[in-house]
Amino acid sequence: MRLRAEQLAGALAKGLAPVYAVCGDEPLLTDEAAAAIRAAARTAGAERQSFQVETGFNWGAWAAGFDSLSLFASLRLVELRLATGKPGVEGGKALEAWCANPPADTHLLVMLPRADKAMQGSKWYGALDRAGVAVHVQVPAPEQLPAWIGSRLARYQLKTDAETLAFLASRVEGNLLAAHQEIEKLALILPPGPFDLEAARAAVVDVARYDASDLPEAFLKGDAVRYCRIIDGLEAEGETPILALWLLAQELRTLYRLAAGVEAGEPLPALMRENRVWESRQALVSRALKGLRAAELALALREAGRVDRASKGLLREDAWALLKQLGLGLMGKSKLKNEFAYGY
Repeated sequence: MRLRAEQLAGALAKGLAPVYAVCGDEPLLTDEAAAAIRAAARTAGAERQSFQVETGFNWGAWAAGFDSLSLFASLRLVELRLATGKPGVEGGKALEAWCANPPADTHLLVMLPRADKAMQGSKWYGALDRAGVAVHVQVPAPEQLPAWIGSRLARYQLKTDAETLAFLASRVEGNLLAAHQEIEKLALILPPGPFDLEAARAAVVDVARYDASDLPEAFLKGDAVRYCRIIDGLEAEGETPILALWLLAQELRTLYRLAAGVEAGEPLPALMRENRVWESRQALVSRALKGLRAAELALALREAGRVDRASKGLLREDAWALLKQLGLGLMGKSKLKNEFAYGY
């Protein structure tokens, strides 16, 4: 059975499953899910044993160690952490065997990274899924972050308006652990009840953390504010523009091929498949494509080359500023939009 993290508490209230698989790349959320399972097991009187799977891990000895009950507890929670999400052939068979016949009075908790397509298609993962509960931890998208913060504040009987939630989200974007810490700090210094933007500003520091991989999505969504915030954040963190530019240029090349194909009379769905635009991203890419012509995108790719030269010190220009101008121009948020109409 597969659950979202927010469904876990309700499932645990009905009793412990023989097997749990917690999948995700966000440490705060995966640790919270695991902590909830541990707490339920502890309440049931279980003794916890923890194992870290590394190169050379002895799966045979691990499985053999649970043939008899502990001398100190009638229940056990066995925690297995697979940081790579790849148990190997021997490990996969050991997990399948466990799930086919779980040891008496023993519950298994397997900690895994995000469950990608390859993992979900494996026999050992399927065995875990069928034998118990697979908890898929999802990181809130930027547009979901204010609501996520609001729900967390509610745990401390704190409430605020949409503007303040948006402010808090902008200060901790990409850093859920920092968001958690800031919420806890607000709970310590503010009394239960509503609070306003001024109180939030006085208490919260800017701990946003950005990744270059966030930039293309902000561009495709036409979110100029976030696009600029990511660039400013990366620059402030001392990053170079090279990776961010490469990721954005990849999107521009795809958009160019799609636009050129559509203008030549080819159907967009076929072009999407040909250019390997996954179904989950097709709506986003399709929206970004509206209003963009192939010639305009070709000029944008030329401008990307200019940004690349500036980032390597071959031009005496600010590469970050050029990258910002490039995206804003295509989004129609800058005078550069007019330059695309005439060329350079």
